[in-house]
Amino acid sequence: MKQNLFVYNTLTRTKEGFVPLNAPYVGMYVCGPTVYSDAHMGNARTYISFDLIFRYLTHLGYKVRYVRNITDAGHLEGDADEGEDKISKKAKLSKLEPMEIVQTYTVGFHEVMKILNVLPPSIEPTATGHIIEQIELVKEILAKGYAYEVDGSVYFDVEKYNQAHDYGILSGRHLEDLLTNTRTLGGQDEKRGKLDFALWIKAKPEHLMKWPSPWGVGFPGWHLECSAMSNKYLGEQFDIHGGGLDLIPTHHTNEVAQNMASCGKNPAKYWIHTNMLTVNGQKMSKSLGNSFLPHELFSGNNAILNKGYSPMMVRFFMMQAHYRSTLDFSNDAMEASEKGFKRLMNAFTLLDGLTPSATTEVDIQALQSRCYEALNDDFNSPVLIAELFEASRIINSVHDNKLKIDEANLTLLKKVMQDFAIDILGLKSEQAATDELPKVMDFLVQLRSEAKVNRDYATSDKIRDGLQKIGFQLKDSKEGTTWNKI
Repeated sequence: MKQNLFVYNTLTRTKEGFVPLNAPYVGMYVCGPTVYSDAHMGNARTYISFDLIFRYLTHLGYKVRYVRNITDAGHLEGDADEGEDKISKKAKLSKLEPMEIVQTYTVGFHEVMKILNVLPPSIEPTATGHIIEQIELVKEILAKGYAYEVDGSVYFDVEKYNQAHDYGILSGRHLEDLLTNTRTLGGQDEKRGKLDFALWIKAKPEHLMKWPSPWGVGFPGWHLECSAMSNKYLGEQFDIHGGGLDLIPTHHTNEVAQNMASCGKNPAKYWIHTNMLTVNGQKMSKSLGNSFLPHELFSGNNAILNKGYSPMMVRFFMMQAHYRSTLDFSNDAMEASEKGFKRLMNAFTLLDGLTPSATTEVDIQALQSRCYEALNDDFNSPVLIAELFEASRIINSVHDNKLKIDEANLTLLKKVMQDFAIDILGLKSEQAATDELPKVMDFLVQLRSEAKVNRDYATSDKIRDGLQKIGFQLKDSKEGTTWNKI
């Protein structure tokens, strides 16, 4: 097992040697999707990044318990713990049960992850399935004196907590700065401090998703669920906690506070955060009109896209930037990445046909060591890909009889490509990607059917017309929708 793994620790802003708390077991918790809307490509980048980490740690021989939750309750539409639960709101608009909304988007999320070859986590708990654990955690925090109850709602006392602990340890910000820069919001009269956040929220009569508790009928705060579920499946302290960079200021900061308040331990030894996806240098945003969903990227059915791209090419593109770096999308960048992906996969297909020589002019063991060094350096996928391009150059040179390689080095070269390109980066050959086409098409047909049921005919027509442009025809009948390549 490789022992010289270094990861970037958000708490200390330094690279540290990775030593699991309970080696060889690794506990990893990643904040999963909130299932009230389609997963956007920024979310996909986060889960692809942690899939790489999961695959690599497993490759090294660690027994990884990877927990990725599903947020299906308690995610409100506004600030200050106010507003409607987003799932409940969508359920009312669609005249459906909230769990029908949850099921629809959970299935869609899983389909996208499968198409992108993201491995399922070891455990995928839901917030609604762990209400008891969340109530018990609130009781513990109340008993320690770091929370207070007001008319059926329970709030975390941030200023009191900060007297004994550093509330801004994760974000690197002081409480005084946070208080100065926090505006007064509605509902503030119930709270003792501007930064106090809800652990349990009293439900209004019209609220759909609510449960009984010692403080009355209500629902959990969004930050509470991850603390309760990570604690249940990974213990009071585990190895890696991850998510998008946008979760640091509030969600992850509040998770640290909840855990410290309840048991006196920071929940994770290493905090790993993925950076944002930008589009032509701008932050991806619906308001800017530059956002797109996974199925639009696969089909090309979006005004900012020149064409559609295969899921494996998209995965490859995502890993050409380090997870902590901003990844900028543009059509030029995608097309350049597509050429690189094809070059790598074409080289992989040549491997089995190579004939070894009696002597060698290459040292594949040195190449293998550099691949490990790249991933041991905070999972540096761009450097790894550069080394795999070097492997591709060697393969092409041997194939063209411009370079000699003996049997031992050829065997090791095959292992390097299999280990790092296929098993760890999670890539598939173009033929394998083509084999996934029926799954991709079935997914798009399902999305169109759901749009029609919801009377969203604009989206339905957009999917049909977009597929037509790239050579696929949909045919509707009483038996359902079928597709064929034109």
